[in-house]
Amino acid sequence: MPENVATLRALPLPWFARPGARTWRCAPAPAEVRDFHAALPGYVPTPLTELPSLAAELGVGRVFVKDESSRFGLPAFKVLGASWAVRRDLAERAASGEEARSVTLVTATDGNHGRAVAHVARLLGQRAHVYVPHGVHPRAVSAIVAEGAEVTEVAGPYDDAVRLAARAAAGSDAVLVQDTGWPGYEQIPGWIVEGYSTLCTEIDEQLTAQGVERGPDLVAVPVGVGSLAQAVVTHYRSRPSGHAPALLSVEAEAAACVLRSLERGRLLSITTGDTAMAGLNCGTPSSNAWPRLRDGLDAAVAVPDSAGARAAARLAALGVSSGPCGAAPLAGLEAALTDPGADDRRTALGLGPSSVVVLLNTEGTAANPRGAGGC
Repeated sequence: MPENVATLRALPLPWFARPGARTWRCAPAPAEVRDFHAALPGYVPTPLTELPSLAAELGVGRVFVKDESSRFGLPAFKVLGASWAVRRDLAERAASGEEARSVTLVTATDGNHGRAVAHVARLLGQRAHVYVPHGVHPRAVSAIVAEGAEVTEVAGPYDDAVRLAARAAAGSDAVLVQDTGWPGYEQIPGWIVEGYSTLCTEIDEQLTAQGVERGPDLVAVPVGVGSLAQAVVTHYRSRPSGHAPALLSVEAEAAACVLRSLERGRLLSITTGDTAMAGLNCGTPSSNAWPRLRDGLDAAVAVPDSAGARAAARLAALGVSSGPCGAAPLAGLEAALTDPGADDRRTALGLGPSSVVVLLNTEGTAANPRGAGGC
């Protein structure tokens, strides 16, 4: 089990950098994931929007935002992972000779993952049971219920909801579809991460169409338990040669479990506080994600709610719908490149006046009034 430590008092800019991450390599995600998503009804790549004014403000060449505010009709990217994982689980059951029957898809969520699982269950004619922790906005809960799911509200934090969901899924007629892993529960979280790879493949194609054939110089990703960041690391660190971008994780100051784990060099659980970035309010990194985050991330930063709110407002003014979780990458990169000590952080990230930056906007404003992105 992860070591339990008290949340440390945040410095003006909580920051960690690891030299050499761009030389580390790992195995890629399966190539067929994109083909699976492309065959689903309603599939279209989400936009990659260039924002020249942000590039000028940040002192880089070009800034693009991967806008996941509408993915298969849902206001976040999570359905990419849920759909692939459920498909893989049902296929495994069929291959093992198990008789086709109805199952209940069980999960815990800060918002968007649970809605995605419920959505997939409805499309497949299956049941869904979703556990939500304290702090999830009632409208986010209502959106899950509207997908036909049973919802159990938990008085405690996200980690408590995960434990209760795992217990509820112990029966043979239930499947735990959780986007965080722990020892003994790795396969389905791994499939969820594979599902997110479609997002990265789209970015490659869209950058090439914009004349950026060598890919980005920096990708900034919001982090809760780290599953999306795991997918990003896997995508960009699985290339045997060629340009390797810097990868920056951005967390809420009140829940910086990955940054604290990186500082200590081992997976830690922390006590989280309240944050408007509800989907990032996770106290324990996924054990699946941790080895790749430890070895493949160049840097990690944590930002306060006020910075996330300002970043969301800035993106809205530029025509991009973003909740606080989705805006976290802009908030984190802006802090890294403008707060005291910015020159050293710019050097650590390898950024210059011609650099190409991609920010992952994981949710739209419709996702949750308090920003339940869940990454």
